[in-house]
Amino acid sequence: MAGIDSALASLRGPDMADCLPAAPINQLARTLGLEFRQRTLTPGRTLQLFVQQVAHGNIACAAMRHLAGEDFTDSAWCQARARLPVELIAQVLDHMVQAARRNLDLTGDVGDGSYRWHGHRVHVLDGTSDSMPDTPELRQHYGVPAGCRAGLGFPTSHLLLTMDHASGLLVQAVDAPLNTSDLSQTPQAHASLSPGDLLLGDEVFSSWGHLALILQAHLHALTPVHHRRIVDFTAGRAHAHPHRGKNSSKAAKPRSRVLRTLGPDDQLVEYFKPVEKPAWMDEASWAALPAALTVREIRRTVQRHGFRPLTVTIVTTLLDPQIYPAEELIELRLSRWTIETNIRHLKITLGMDVLKCQTLAGIRKERLVFLLVYNLIRLLLLQVARSQHVHVNRLSFADALAWLRFGALDAPPGPPRLKVNPQRPGRLEPRVLKRQKKEFPYMTVPRSQLKAQLLATYINTT
Repeated sequence: MAGIDSALASLRGPDMADCLPAAPINQLARTLGLEFRQRTLTPGRTLQLFVQQVAHGNIACAAMRHLAGEDFTDSAWCQARARLPVELIAQVLDHMVQAARRNLDLTGDVGDGSYRWHGHRVHVLDGTSDSMPDTPELRQHYGVPAGCRAGLGFPTSHLLLTMDHASGLLVQAVDAPLNTSDLSQTPQAHASLSPGDLLLGDEVFSSWGHLALILQAHLHALTPVHHRRIVDFTAGRAHAHPHRGKNSSKAAKPRSRVLRTLGPDDQLVEYFKPVEKPAWMDEASWAALPAALTVREIRRTVQRHGFRPLTVTIVTTLLDPQIYPAEELIELRLSRWTIETNIRHLKITLGMDVLKCQTLAGIRKERLVFLLVYNLIRLLLLQVARSQHVHVNRLSFADALAWLRFGALDAPPGPPRLKVNPQRPGRLEPRVLKRQKKEFPYMTVPRSQLKAQLLATYINTT
């Protein structure tokens, strides 16, 4: 895979075939046990073209011979994609991410800013979904939103994404059926991280079980406190213990014991292990967790120009107030929103919100290639950020995608100059559509019934 390393080190033009050379990919395919002839569409060349297909808007397979400039049939292209192993794409993606993270550890910057935060690599966890064609196989595996009858609605997956916070690289995407909780997928997400890494998440990741797994894996977490947990910074306050009987006086008491006050609205507390095991964790894993955890609770009110003051209460496993000041932890918590912007780049700008393949294996390949294209663009943005001396999050993702799609083939070596988005703190825009949609009714009955109605109407009128 050294050939991919050298190619990723410098994106030398808009032809993405240069970024994923075919020879090392073919060699990797052989190590995975794939046998193939030296034909036009080898695994390496197929993956190159698959990446270009997705990057150009996930165009139809019938248009691929024009995009590739090669003479093969639509059927040959579909068969080549079907032969491509899911494991091959996954390994290329993983190699790309690991090589990029090693490079970031060496360089230490993401343009105008540091890669590590107080020595920690920061990652963000968040759940999302994508939709796909309504086929029996996909409907059975992923499920459809509640209330959808056969022939209506579309199979929808549940994805738990792990993103590198500073660079925007997508480290891992764990897919599962629609009605899957985020927490049930966290052990798989933790496997892609290293000891000392810091996870940002929303309040669902602040459960006792997840915090215990974080500490067990020698990781760190920073999340909002769950809305059902009582947080009280009153000195000498009482607390309720979940294992010491039930009485009505427990209702308004925090279920945490104060160990030490670190400052105004900043304290070390002990979270007790709940009586009941969460449904997403097995008995052996639950039994292996300790009886209590030591965490830190912080509350601050943030003043925002043009908005009402915002009160933020967080819980973290970063306990030292000298190394991790409360204000910096709150600022890091508020920066979690960048993953929402990056998910929008992935699903809307690239188009991964609606996939096109009609088989389970095809959907997984298509999704992995979307992640490959997304990370290729993030690598390009990192290079441009360093050359233009601007933070990577201020560069236009859409402009980078346009360069990869339409940049001149005789572009000079090295990264191009890309559009820098202006600083717009406190930006607020309504989520509405201005242009009216076509005046067609929604499909509320299966297509077969609609066709029968049309046929009956045609017969009656003729």
